[in-house]
Amino acid sequence: MRVFTFRVLAVLLVSVLFTACGPSIYMAQDFRSYAPKHKTVAILPAAVTMQLRPNQARRMSMEQLRATEQQSGIDFQEKIYAWLLRRSQQRGYTVQFQDIMQTNTRLRESNIPYTELRSHSPQELAKLLGVDAVLTTSVRTSKPMSDGAAVAVGLLVGAWGATNQANITVNIHESDAGKLLWKYDYIASGSVGSSTEGMVNVLMRNASKKFPYTPKS
Repeated sequence: MRVFTFRVLAVLLVSVLFTACGPSIYMAQDFRSYAPKHKTVAILPAAVTMQLRPNQARRMSMEQLRATEQQSGIDFQEKIYAWLLRRSQQRGYTVQFQDIMQTNTRLRESNIPYTELRSHSPQELAKLLGVDAVLTTSVRTSKPMSDGAAVAVGLLVGAWGATNQANITVNIHESDAGKLLWKYDYIASGSVGSSTEGMVNVLMRNASKKFPYTPKS
């Protein structure tokens, strides 16, 4: 019975569990004057910064860290794109979203690698991609400990607190002058087992409800 109970607790405690502070939302006062003219929005790879714990930093080279951040940035882009496509069917967003394969192909053809993406202005990127606005995401997160280690610590000392926190910002800039039209700041803390998919799910579950390109915007 005790073994069964332990296994059940372990499974529950390694699942993705997130709590979050209330989001901070900004929308430009003249957003309504832009929205009717916008037809297509491009979703860029997220800018991800991971802050490793000292013991993790010793086991990962700088090259490995940068590669992990880049892959996480692509993962965020893919999952945000999928979320917005699904929600667009439900909520009838007034814009379409450029296929991210097309977005990334145009970036490669323009010799803009992931590492240099943020050195270009949203206005420049929007015009290069041929869209009316660009959606950018920045993520600053601590890399969580392994599931096994977190469960062991929890069982030994009874500490089941959050092992990972993510500060996430989503921005929308228009193409003509690069003006910031919408900004969504979100802070999420995830327990053991937190992942890119878990962070995007908790982010977009809230952000997609507040997404500005709706018929009522």
